[in-house]
Amino acid sequence: MKINNLGLAYAAKKIILGTDECIKAMQQGKLYLVLLAKDASQNTVKKISDKTKTYEVPLNMEFSMVELSHAIGKLNVKVIGILDRGFSLLLK
Repeated sequence: MKINNLGLAYAAKKIILGTDECIKAMQQGKLYLVLLAKDASQNTVKKISDKTKTYEVPLNMEFSMVELSHAIGKLNVKVIGILDRGFSLLLK
């Protein structure tokens, strides 16, 4: 996976941040990929992994919170949802 493309997706406004926002987008069928920090809390991991299975959205836990945060220039990013099919293919 090329994490440097994540900054491009952020600049294009094709991602959403946060557990609750990602869950809402999954329920609406808007997400093509979820990136979850491998060092996120157990509660967050369980909540997101359960929802991705339910709504059949691919889940990636390859990167740490620091790596995800650095890629988009934000702090403490644990959950990122990709709203665009093209970017999800780039990031898989």
